[in-house]
Amino acid sequence: MEFQLPKFQLRGYPYHVIRPVTGKYNTVSTAGEAFKAFVPSPLPPEPPIVLGGTLEQLHAEALVALGRLDGITSLLPDPKQFLYTYVRKEAVASSQIEGTQSSLADLLAHEMESAPGVPLDDVREVSDCVAAYDYAEHRLTDGFPLSLRLIAEAHAKLLASGRGRTQCPGEFRRSQNWTGGSRPGNARFVPPPPDEVMTCMGLLEKFLHDDPVRTLPLIKAALAHVQFESIHPFLDGNGRVGRLLLTLILRTEGLLKYPILHLSLFFKEHRARYYELLQDVRVTGNWEAWLDFFLQGVRDMATRTASDIHRSLDLFERDRQRIGALGRRARSSLLIHDQLKRQPLASITALAAATNLTPTTIASSLGTLRSLKIVREVTGGSYGRLYAYDGYLAILAE
Repeated sequence: MEFQLPKFQLRGYPYHVIRPVTGKYNTVSTAGEAFKAFVPSPLPPEPPIVLGGTLEQLHAEALVALGRLDGITSLLPDPKQFLYTYVRKEAVASSQIEGTQSSLADLLAHEMESAPGVPLDDVREVSDCVAAYDYAEHRLTDGFPLSLRLIAEAHAKLLASGRGRTQCPGEFRRSQNWTGGSRPGNARFVPPPPDEVMTCMGLLEKFLHDDPVRTLPLIKAALAHVQFESIHPFLDGNGRVGRLLLTLILRTEGLLKYPILHLSLFFKEHRARYYELLQDVRVTGNWEAWLDFFLQGVRDMATRTASDIHRSLDLFERDRQRIGALGRRARSSLLIHDQLKRQPLASITALAAATNLTPTTIASSLGTLRSLKIVREVTGGSYGRLYAYDGYLAILAE
């Protein structure tokens, strides 16, 4: 086993830290051009990562923050009230990392069959990302194991439409891909050649199932994400599936009962650092810097999400009391308010399907909510109107 010395100081770590070589380079030739493709070593790293100093503290803080977030969702009378929007918020952020321009409001409008203000392919890609999250979540809930089959099935949902639909949805690649260049010879990173992909993915699946050793859940998620990104097993959609994998691991390891943590937002806010650290693991074996970043993200996003839920609950209660003060007119308006908590951008048709109220009653109730400045009509048209729960969307959009 060969080892390298790091070129920089880590917080809480001595300068001379022995690091593993995290993979090998295979020389490959395509179309007459030779290049080197990176094949990652199996997980876990050798020698093992030791959680000491800063990492140990961050790990503890991240677990506490996750526990608080999970505790909040466990106490909610209707946790699914938040899932609709939070899954979509994660999908939007994950897709924006890959360059789409669609916002949460665009996605919600698209789901109401209203034309968003971005290219249709962008919002379709985000919608398919939601479908992949929902599909994987339902499969896990039904008892299906976290496996290569589930990952491939989620990928098929992810590329069901939009720009990636021709890139072999649901199939592990059988040709070479790369990132950051016009061809493998000038690429920033070239993942394993196609004949190594299934071997690498099979070893990753074993690691997810604690073979050869049991790994702490948060550390497992962090290591597995880098490994998946290094294998790059699909022709397209690897980043989005890799971030979905994080959510699936947190769920299967029992750290979260509901997929309500949106780490993609943290990665988007620190996009350059995110990509830099993924590459740094491959080049220097610097797992510690990646873990430092990842654990900060878990801690900070769990804390922010818990705060957002508390603020949303406070908003819901204030608005409920204002509506309740209307007396006899309050009943149908409260039903509409309850539905808007689940679906903060909705049409009269969607609200009618969800509440069984008549369109006339819904229109009247929406008028009441508009007069209280709880709801705003956002299209400005006579047909296909959409109504936004402005206060809630403002919290989600921060």
